[in-house]
Amino acid sequence: MRDTRESRLLLVLLIAIAFALITVDIRAGEESPVDGARQAAAAVFGPVEKGVATAVDPVAHAIGAVRDSGGRHSRIAVLERENTALKTKLGSDDQTRSRIHELDEMLKRAGAGQYGIKGAEVIAIGAAQGFSWTVTIDAGSKDGIERDMTVLNGDGLVGRVATVGPDTATVVLANDPGFTVGTRLEKTGELGFATGQGDRALSVQMLNGRAKINPGDRLVTFGSRGNKPFVPGVPIGEIVKIEPVRGDLTRTVWVRPFVGFSRLDIVGVVVMPPREDPRDAVLPPKPEAPKPIPTVTVTVTPSASASAPAQPDDE
Repeated sequence: MRDTRESRLLLVLLIAIAFALITVDIRAGEESPVDGARQAAAAVFGPVEKGVATAVDPVAHAIGAVRDSGGRHSRIAVLERENTALKTKLGSDDQTRSRIHELDEMLKRAGAGQYGIKGAEVIAIGAAQGFSWTVTIDAGSKDGIERDMTVLNGDGLVGRVATVGPDTATVVLANDPGFTVGTRLEKTGELGFATGQGDRALSVQMLNGRAKINPGDRLVTFGSRGNKPFVPGVPIGEIVKIEPVRGDLTRTVWVRPFVGFSRLDIVGVVVMPPREDPRDAVLPPKPEAPKPIPTVTVTVTPSASASAPAQPDDE
């Protein structure tokens, strides 16, 4: 439309009519004369509005998501922190349960051997004071610890106390190359001397070169005079290899120690020896060998009626 005087007058007239209709519609309320026209318009334009709303809704949701993202990220961060704290707690609980189990096993061994022990924790590991395989424990002379006391844990012989300070002590481990301990074979009582070999199995010289020995046989400490440095009956390990007989007076066997020297944590120092030799009482029961499963053999014998040829009918 061209911008002329007539067009301007027409625009003013249309605006005046629109305001008049609005005024009439408001004052008339439900009986408005334009209500029919409003319903007709709703019928025509309603589906269009619905389609537009459907198209716009995802955008609105996305805008809302962006608006709320800061709060949601904050909630996620809180949940992540709580999850991390829970994992840490569960981890510490697992460690606590593991240490409780170690302590329980050690007390069982001490009870079986009637050893009076002082519990301690390994606080350092490594070479110390000229020794190759040592650990430091958090118990010393103030706790009644002395040199040449036996050290054990829930698995067996750990070593002996080498040096003592007021609050700590150094323990030489049984796998140290300079470590030697008298041994006694389970059941038969055959004697020998075990020597540490570092991270390898212990080397044991059996005094009887013709003694009957088998892989899997277990050894315990023989004990020392005055119970120092070793009390009797502490489990050492089991035989894993036997050197062939060569006519020597002694015989070498290799023994896998029960104790894992690289994962020591809770140990016990024997401050009171047993009244009598516990012999094999401290050794745990041997696991029972699995029973063989019987094999069932089924033999099928054909019956005579099944194998006989069919007879022809008489004519």
